[in-house]
Amino acid sequence: MQMNRDFTIFFSSDLHGSERCWLKFVNAAKVYQAQALIMGGDLTGKAIVPIVRNDNGYYEMEFLGQRSRLAKEELPDAEKRIRFNGLYPHICDSDCVSRLKEEPEYLDGLFKELINEQLTRWLAIAEERLEPQGVPCFVMAGNDDSLYVDDILNTNPYVINPDMKIVSIGPYQVLSCSWTPPTPWNSPHECSEEELLAKLRPLVDQLQQGIPTIFNLHSPPYRTSLDDAPELRADFSTVAFAGEPKMIPVGSHTVRTLIEEVQPLVALHGHIHESRGLMKIGRTTCVNPGSAYSDGILHGCLVRLKGDKLSNVQLLRG
Repeated sequence: MQMNRDFTIFFSSDLHGSERCWLKFVNAAKVYQAQALIMGGDLTGKAIVPIVRNDNGYYEMEFLGQRSRLAKEELPDAEKRIRFNGLYPHICDSDCVSRLKEEPEYLDGLFKELINEQLTRWLAIAEERLEPQGVPCFVMAGNDDSLYVDDILNTNPYVINPDMKIVSIGPYQVLSCSWTPPTPWNSPHECSEEELLAKLRPLVDQLQQGIPTIFNLHSPPYRTSLDDAPELRADFSTVAFAGEPKMIPVGSHTVRTLIEEVQPLVALHGHIHESRGLMKIGRTTCVNPGSAYSDGILHGCLVRLKGDKLSNVQLLRG
């Protein structure tokens, strides 16, 4: 591809299992005429919603604080509503519900099974819709995603998992990393700042001189307003100041250092849902589109490039 042509990337992150947001992400290529899509991590949901068969042929579930009784023909719509909200429907009997409560290994196994089914289906949707358009799709895990999610992402022949690699997107080289500094939740893809630097330094050293660079790093850089999150106590309650949550920077020192050093055209981040915005570090434009997945709203950004220049970054929601 010639370097003087316009090139547009649509980026989003932190879907946390919302099927509504995934479908919007895949459709963004056509809506915004993007030449590539990047999903920056935190793909999986946080809970299973049992839909329990009872003895009289009906099904019962508790969802969003409401108990419902469903006929069999109502199940597809109920499952769709659950998936759209980032959760996993599971049709089962009362014995299964007891096992989910009492057997952590059974719960973990079912979670893995449901995540595998959903992500495999999501990737197939992306391949079916994007391959005919010739739009490459790059999808990586985030700190909240279990380590086996990487294996699932590597199964699709069309969608590319760019995590801990340097990949080419059009005339650009993209360095990606799902890992973040420690969080209060001890999530799977997190490590110390020292470990994060050890992961990223070899990748930075592999960047080719003369090729414009993009960073796709799940953690935003430290103290940039893209990394402000509520301060939490040991019991996970929120610290308040003047009646409002006290916000503190929780981004990565390593990420900031490497952005200052490499000065990529643009640095794409997620992780901190509350800190939607843009920020400059030297010549680099850093962006965190934020997340409103629980409302079914896709937050993203359109990155317009021309040669070795960034034309603009536009924050979007819809």
